[in-house]
Amino acid sequence: MDTAHSLEARLADLRFTDLSNDQATARIIEEIADWGSTLGWRVYRRAPSVFPLPPPLKGHSVLDVACARPSAAPIAIEVDRLDRPRTVEKLLAEAAAGREAIWVRWGAGPFTPPPLPVRMVTRPAVRKSGTWSTEAVLPPPRHSDAPIESAAPASLPGLGADE
Repeated sequence: MDTAHSLEARLADLRFTDLSNDQATARIIEEIADWGSTLGWRVYRRAPSVFPLPPPLKGHSVLDVACARPSAAPIAIEVDRLDRPRTVEKLLAEAAAGREAIWVRWGAGPFTPPPLPVRMVTRPAVRKSGTWSTEAVLPPPRHSDAPIESAAPASLPGLGADE
């Protein structure tokens, strides 16, 4: 299984309920870090990127998660709910520097795929009452297995058929 599919399978099992934007993003980042650690990789949160900060700032941007693997290219991962062109530019720069670039998008979608070689992993979530949840709205449960029988309509006084 390739890296993006492995990460997508891991995130498919991630569950959260009633989290703010920042809390949901942090929860996803923690799950990604745990995924990388479980695979035996060195994991770095807020790792330095090769992509420069926009002027007037100096220095370089940071990645949400980076993983160093002993026998493969490093992985650069960004996590976003929104469609941010700067994130795509950053990940393209990481890919050009020899890293496997993955953009984790979460939320209600739709998600526009980035240009290759950047790979996209998605984690759908629903927003309700200002918070995010990975659980879809479910239909109400059945209250009884007994069939519902309709009663014959009662005739109302003054509305008879022969009046």
